[in-house]
Amino acid sequence: SDELDALRQENDRLQQALAHARLELEDFTYSVSHDLRASLRHVTAYLQIIDEDAGDLLDAASRAHLGTAAEAARHMGRLIDGLMELSRLGRVALHPAAVGLANLVAEAQQVLAPEVAKQPVQWRIAPDLPTVWGDAAMLRQALVQVLGNALKFSAQPGPAIVEIGWQPGSAGQCELWVRDQGVGFPPEQAGKLFRAFSRLHRAAEFPGIGMGLALARKIVERHGGSISASAQPGAGCCVRLSLPLAR
Repeated sequence: SDELDALRQENDRLQQALAHARLELEDFTYSVSHDLRASLRHVTAYLQIIDEDAGDLLDAASRAHLGTAAEAARHMGRLIDGLMELSRLGRVALHPAAVGLANLVAEAQQVLAPEVAKQPVQWRIAPDLPTVWGDAAMLRQALVQVLGNALKFSAQPGPAIVEIGWQPGSAGQCELWVRDQGVGFPPEQAGKLFRAFSRLHRAAEFPGIGMGLALARKIVERHGGSISASAQPGAGCCVRLSLPLAR
């Protein structure tokens, strides 16, 4: 009918407008990140010059202030790196194929091997992880972020325990879940978990810039899926990712 055709045309127009807005936002983010990095290089260089030329002439308090400024510059560099990576994930072309989740999990474990050396872990992985449809490199990166997050917040005496399982979802999707037994967080803060630079714990307790799960969210959403988390303080966290099953 004419009414249905009009609704379809309006939906197409809104989808095109949304895609254009996203592209403009990603271009803006990349440009800002690039310009910020250029300015930060100057700040870092001059801090180093001051330290080398006048460091011995400064008193202890002034040297401490200089060290604080240098560490703040390094931290800003890490923030810019995270922002540029988030922008890149929104721009890079996908190369989808049938990908076995068991293989991706194994590859993510290899990437995280240095962390496991610091904190022993018991992996409890479902033996029947399915095959999904997606970009292998990007999905591997998402798993590294989610599994790395589970390891980080499982810091406790004795080995960490990380469970990985799945269940069928709706509309040809599967729901992969990663559960840890770490520190958890108040459930009302779950919405903040996947925002860029969002932290639910103090940096002194758990290092990082709060970007890992934001990167995972970007990857999952580019595959037409969604990501969420549930937790309780002191009772661990469960992150759930929906991904398209391979046909």
